[in-house]
Amino acid sequence: MSRIRRAALALAATGAVLAGCATDTGSIAAATGEPPATTVSGLSGQVVAMRRLTRSQYLNSIADIFGPDIKVSGRFEPIVRPVHEMIASGARASSISPAGLEQFDAMARNIAAQVFDETHRGQFVPCAPANPAKADAACASKVLTPLGRYIFRRPMTTAEQAFYVRQASDAAGPTGSFYKGLELALSAMLVSPSFLYQVETAEPDPASPGQLRLDNYSRAARLSFMLWNTTPNETLLSAAERGQLTDPARLEAIASHMVESRRFEEGVRAFFADMLLFEKFDELAKDPVVYPYFNQELAKSLPEQMLRTIVDHLLTRDGDYRELFTTNRTFMDRQLASLYQVPVRKSEGWQTYEFQPGDDRAGILGQAGFLALYSHSGRSSPTLRGRAIRELLMCQPVPDPPGDVNFTAVQDTSNKAMPTARIRLTAHRTDPVCAGCHMITDPIGLSLERFDGIGAFRTTENGARIDYSGSVDGVDFMGANGLGKAMAENVATTQCVAGRALEYATAHPSDDNYRLVDALEQKFAAQNYSIRSLFLDVATLPEAYQVKLDPLDGGKTSISLAD
Repeated sequence: MSRIRRAALALAATGAVLAGCATDTGSIAAATGEPPATTVSGLSGQVVAMRRLTRSQYLNSIADIFGPDIKVSGRFEPIVRPVHEMIASGARASSISPAGLEQFDAMARNIAAQVFDETHRGQFVPCAPANPAKADAACASKVLTPLGRYIFRRPMTTAEQAFYVRQASDAAGPTGSFYKGLELALSAMLVSPSFLYQVETAEPDPASPGQLRLDNYSRAARLSFMLWNTTPNETLLSAAERGQLTDPARLEAIASHMVESRRFEEGVRAFFADMLLFEKFDELAKDPVVYPYFNQELAKSLPEQMLRTIVDHLLTRDGDYRELFTTNRTFMDRQLASLYQVPVRKSEGWQTYEFQPGDDRAGILGQAGFLALYSHSGRSSPTLRGRAIRELLMCQPVPDPPGDVNFTAVQDTSNKAMPTARIRLTAHRTDPVCAGCHMITDPIGLSLERFDGIGAFRTTENGARIDYSGSVDGVDFMGANGLGKAMAENVATTQCVAGRALEYATAHPSDDNYRLVDALEQKFAAQNYSIRSLFLDVATLPEAYQVKLDPLDGGKTSISLAD
């Protein structure tokens, strides 16, 4: 059987595991001829969940395992985001198409070729083969066994070791190269479901007879991907091997160190990029006639400004999460400085910038990235902006519009009789069919109308003065500055980020776990709304690691938060 066919079957088996919540990996072995991931030290071998790695998790994992100079090139098939959920939740049920698998296979071959080329092999091959032109099983085992521990995020089983060493040996003869054999074995490991998916396994919970909890290696992976957005390092794997991650005190000590590490920045970036739907920036396009200044360089700067502001406020200055909506401090490069019409000192790179108190640019909602992302290609959109704030930052889903809605009046920006968006949207806010949604989105979004479809400041639209008054949940205000203050004072804002953090960690929406979210939000408040404290609380929450049998699924296991 060819390797690509074997990998294809492996991924097909992975889909079966996801669909059927299989309780062991025997189905993968049966489909592919690969060895089952039988029980090893610290593992029960009972698969209870599988999450596909995101693009950034894959790239970070390769860099951390093999070094930053190993290049990865190729297209990553996107993970489908469930409605009103995070990509982290979508990863739990994400399959890979044949075309997507071919891309992973090509990337794996390229990575393996670099790892074992003459420049890099000395880092990974601790032995000299008896004959470089022939197989050497003993040396291959010394190479692949430690690599497998990092790639699979757990020790390889005896059967797995034998399988991949045999692959290396079988390929060494026909290729006439011991190192080519290693390449083939490594590339096979990199298209294994054990690498492409975060496979979570469970063990009996001593504190709750008859119940299951995630085992140590699954906790190591969850901690690392949640807090650092990458594969577990030696410290985490060693802690898992010693059984320390099921000890609450040791778990808290390790997680505390992780949230204080500089690597936590990568985790925070990944979390907010997921929470705020940053994948939409990949498709961001603006009408060049309406917005001639918009270009790809500007498009690249938009999300980076938001992330730099988030990291600076929440981590560097350990700020109150609520003040993310009111902070005057941000970062500028030359592209953004021209859009914002502010001076910068540097011709390249980023520099800090402080807006004046009361400026409508204060907070992330006044930043061009948010404003451009939630606009149409040729005009702003109070409805899109208001909906994004409700759904992404307040966790309040807004229904989709009926299929027969007439958008003609709203889209006709050249109608002098209805010069502003507020006037054009009046028809929808007064139509009983549309009013229910527009009344909860438009009063928020209209406060941002002094910014056009790429986030540039304006005071008029079609020559008419813009009314930028707004309201949210009975609180009236003026402009983006007023909106930021209203958001900072609304409890839904902090409840939402607490629930999103829990969902991000567990890959399960927190909608049905109000008790846990409320408890997290209360601790969040008591800790001055520190994002470090929030993620530490989630990382050490016992319920986040519990697994229970699903009686509606024939008694099979599935990850579920405790009731």
